[in-house]
Amino acid sequence: MAKTVLIVDDVAFVRKTINEILTKAHYQVVGEASDGNEALALFQRLKPDIVTLDIVMPQMSGIETARKLFKLERNVKIVIVSAMGQENLVMEAINVGVKDYVLKPFTPQDILRAIESALYSGNRVIGARAQKDRSG
Repeated sequence: MAKTVLIVDDVAFVRKTINEILTKAHYQVVGEASDGNEALALFQRLKPDIVTLDIVMPQMSGIETARKLFKLERNVKIVIVSAMGQENLVMEAINVGVKDYVLKPFTPQDILRAIESALYSGNRVIGARAQKDRSG
């Protein structure tokens, strides 16, 4: 059975892109949210296997959303998808318990590597390292 994913980002294009990447890789995207409040409501209703979560969003930050998700489900698996230049926020999210992160702009391989790491190994793969290697 396909693993289920909830995608949370305030930018519709980013949600669509992640949805396409994951759908092609045979994950089941069960919902999309544009802010933390919507994410919490969908998470409680849909119970996804993993959540992709932007850090900077209106109303509630991704870090605060992650904290609340962990209160709802202690073992929730979360992968942060965040813009470059927000590395300090990414580190704060990891300290909260987020499994991995991917920096925007990302490739399909970046997303899939982080999702698979969070779901199957439980170990963090530092997403920035792969991107730095590609950029020189």
